[in-house]
Amino acid sequence: MALPTPSASARAVVTGASSGIGEALAWELARRGHSLILVARRGEILEETAEAMRSKHGITVEVRAVDLSDIRSLEILCAELADREISILCNNAGIATFGAIIDLDHDYERAQLRLNATAVHELTLAVLPQMVARGAGGILMVGSAAGNMPIPNNATYAASKAFVNTFSESLRGEVAAKGVHVTLLAPGPVRTEEPSPDEASIVDKMVPGFLWDDSAGVARLSLDALARNKMRVVPGVLSKAMSVAGGYTPRKIVAPIVGGFYKKLGD
Repeated sequence: MALPTPSASARAVVTGASSGIGEALAWELARRGHSLILVARRGEILEETAEAMRSKHGITVEVRAVDLSDIRSLEILCAELADREISILCNNAGIATFGAIIDLDHDYERAQLRLNATAVHELTLAVLPQMVARGAGGILMVGSAAGNMPIPNNATYAASKAFVNTFSESLRGEVAAKGVHVTLLAPGPVRTEEPSPDEASIVDKMVPGFLWDDSAGVARLSLDALARNKMRVVPGVLSKAMSVAGGYTPRKIVAPIVGGFYKKLGD
């Protein structure tokens, strides 16, 4: 069964919609005619994006300035979405940290886990019953190639994305016959544009330019895959290499190699 077609009553929800893959997914959904609910912490940026989308595509765009790592705020949003007609959910919001976990801010690590894993779980539970009842819907999970392997100095992020990766593919098996599409996006490094040398982060400097994927292209690829109900989308050379390494290379070999790279990011 195909994804729900755009309608005046239905909304596609995109979390982490203020930048990166989330913003690109929102624009691609708008281009395809879907009315939207944009979710991120930075409400002022979402409002600017929403106004541009309304003007260009003539759709309805709602903004929810929500910190999804805050449990109470997450509960309020989930309660709202459970009572709305949600046709597509893009679970995209996420953050990452680098360095030995003992040296990192432990409160921030806990917030990262709530955002990357708990929020994905709760938002999915909020919209899934209505999708199954209608026999139609789509859920795009933004996991990561990092979730396929142990990564010292990136422990919380890798573990949280391992949850998203496995949750997505497990859920897909449960709803495959119920008209609900579930697709996992497992990207490597993605950016909207190449930064200037003085604005480049340590990640920009360490990852060669040819290994970066374009966020708009990843968004198109992902939504096309969701429409076809493809299990997993792995765009780019680096993400494919990490997926192969995570699946076939002994972990005692891959962990120190990858962990050494991520340690440099933390430094």
